[in-house]
Amino acid sequence: MRKLAIGAVVSGALALTGLAAPSALADTPHLTFGAVTVNNGKPIVADVKDKVTVPVTYSFTRPSDLVIDNENTFLGVALYRGRLASPSNTLEGSAKQPVCTTTATTDTTVTQSCTTKITVDPREHLMSAADATTWKVAAILSRTSVDEDDSDDHIGFENGFDIWGNLGTAKLQRAAKLTVNATPEPVAKGRTLTVKGALTRANWETGRHSGYRDQKVTLQFKAKGATAYTDVKTVTSGTGGALSTTVKALKDGSYRYTFAGTSTTAAKTSAGDHVDVR
Repeated sequence: MRKLAIGAVVSGALALTGLAAPSALADTPHLTFGAVTVNNGKPIVADVKDKVTVPVTYSFTRPSDLVIDNENTFLGVALYRGRLASPSNTLEGSAKQPVCTTTATTDTTVTQSCTTKITVDPREHLMSAADATTWKVAAILSRTSVDEDDSDDHIGFENGFDIWGNLGTAKLQRAAKLTVNATPEPVAKGRTLTVKGALTRANWETGRHSGYRDQKVTLQFKAKGATAYTDVKTVTSGTGGALSTTVKALKDGSYRYTFAGTSTTAAKTSAGDHVDVR
């Protein structure tokens, strides 16, 4: 099964030829699309190395005489940002056949509900901080005609594509990391504890994490035997995402930092650092 690519189809077929795209082709099939849900409606969080595979569900209605056999005719989905005719970046759907169920039929139409997946590989797909934004969903219909009968000394191969954009949205965020370290350990009761840490986030340009400064991070404490953390104070990250504050040591327990996240960066909570108070 071939993989569909908005960038190759649109940028290659239109932009590189310098041709203007017509508003509609005469043989464009009449497809209508229902709700599209990416990653169960949650943001896609991408780090710098690990691939992220997210589910996509969608529905569409097609003419009953349009056969989608996933061999010569294939319908898939993708994410893009920017204009549909010249996207700034694309995230292509799986090359595997979507799983579709027919939910309604009429004399002239068939409605289907489908599930598929989109895999995000940060090292291959994500180029810059600009990719941490809201992406749009596109559907791509690929049709192929093949004539391999060479008895007349002629063969033919023809591809046709139709793309529908702005069918839904998906937010893509940079993964964050958060650390904590309370010292000294152990500590005498009533003495001062220094709680340090760092807030960093994925930098797709360098392939590493970089500090996230000027962000509000909450220091929390859970006393020994307690079941929940409580807020202690708010700390602002500095150069390199550094965090540092002081508290008075009164009882045994664990400290942690928690970050609520921003529009471009996912929320994160550090592991707890247990401190013995003597």
